[in-house]
Amino acid sequence: MQNGSLIAAVDLGSNSFRLEIGRLLHGQIQRSEYLKETVRQGSGLDEDRRLTPEAMQRGWDCLARFAERLAGFNPTQVRAVATQTLREARNRDEFLNRANAILGFPIDVISGPEEARLIYQGVARLLPQSDERRLVVDIGGRSTELILGQQYHAHVVASYRVGSVAWSMKYFPQGLFTQQAFMTAEIAAKAVLDEALDSYRRDSWDVAYGSSGTVGAVADVLAAAGEPSGRISRSALAWLQERLLRAQSADRVRMEGLKDERRAVIGGGVSVLTAIFDLLGIDEMQVAQGALRQGVLYDLLDREQAHTDLRASTVIALSERFQVDAQQAERVHQAALALYQQIEDPVEERAERKLGWAAQLHEIGQQIAHSDYHRHGAYILDNTDAPGFSLHELHRLGLLILGHRGKVRKLEADLDDEDFVRQLLCLRLAVALCHARRSPDLSSLRLQQDGYQFSLSASAAWCQQYPQSAHLMREETLAWQKTPWSLAFQAH
Repeated sequence: MQNGSLIAAVDLGSNSFRLEIGRLLHGQIQRSEYLKETVRQGSGLDEDRRLTPEAMQRGWDCLARFAERLAGFNPTQVRAVATQTLREARNRDEFLNRANAILGFPIDVISGPEEARLIYQGVARLLPQSDERRLVVDIGGRSTELILGQQYHAHVVASYRVGSVAWSMKYFPQGLFTQQAFMTAEIAAKAVLDEALDSYRRDSWDVAYGSSGTVGAVADVLAAAGEPSGRISRSALAWLQERLLRAQSADRVRMEGLKDERRAVIGGGVSVLTAIFDLLGIDEMQVAQGALRQGVLYDLLDREQAHTDLRASTVIALSERFQVDAQQAERVHQAALALYQQIEDPVEERAERKLGWAAQLHEIGQQIAHSDYHRHGAYILDNTDAPGFSLHELHRLGLLILGHRGKVRKLEADLDDEDFVRQLLCLRLAVALCHARRSPDLSSLRLQQDGYQFSLSASAAWCQQYPQSAHLMREETLAWQKTPWSLAFQAH
């Protein structure tokens, strides 16, 4: 990405949607524009964890306004991420299908640990360089992320299903503030966060930082009341809770520094923040300028190059954890790329990278059982925390692994995606060609595409020298029958 380029991050949070546009200047990102809208999508989940039509419409309307500002941006310059509400929503696909079309860029639903990692990146990038051990707390609308890190490295990440919107709805119905409501809300938050005690002990960090909405809103109120700017103390937090109790309800709260959009969720936010102070032994918290959206921007830069793409390191770690045969994985990797380069013109480096990851992980399920190992591999990827990956990216990778053997028809719903089909075909052919667990001879193999038809040709001498490989190529043509695609194999 060139110096001076504009890049953008869209954060679909449970309380607010945000758009951050930055300009790349000598390796640093300087804010160019920032838009925020209070959408309160998190309060639009019904008892069955389905987004209401009204909540979805609020989200779509906001994204339409963001889309107008992003017109003209290239796909590589924008990344949109969604957090806890869309992790929970059972009808998220209904929302996302239309949201992707409205925004004009794909929206990645990220896991809780991945959200925590990106939050830390955003916080760390906007802090002075230091060797201090940091605790970062981010209280969102429906989840809270806790991170321990040093410099740019997050060492411990976790996400808990407790947040300002969820707690306000559950423990402060009709916005009423009582001593009992605060006590109940804090106890409930501690019950969820209790497992953090072991990992986030007081002796494991030097400075506590808070990022994003709730912490910023509390700090603004305290600063307006005369407290040190950008800091939250235990005593000041207790003072704020007392002020809320005196007001008795959210709609009667009148405090300088408190924005109208925050009034409805301040009770839940303060109760969760108080619980975290008590549970982790925090006496003072500093307000961080960075947050999830800045982390997304810097991660967007890292994804540009293979050597800085965290997902590549994650694939290596997964391979080692599940004791994948590294030599066989590399054979399949090289064979798949050689075939892919014959039909992909121009070659898209990011697509090549993803095909390579599928090749490296195609035998990951063998650690569970050899029988149906491709199904086990897909399950692992659908149910693992993988730093750098969104849930959709992991699922897509899992589909390639699921489809690398057996019938192709099982992936019928995904066969309308030409890029996916090309990757799947090349992976299947590569696995078959590497059946003897040695590097195959690809010198006379030619793969071509004409619309929905693929053709693979080899010399008669190759077929005679490698009869089993030739047989497997003919078998592969049968696997693509009864799909919208076809494969022909010819010897010449």
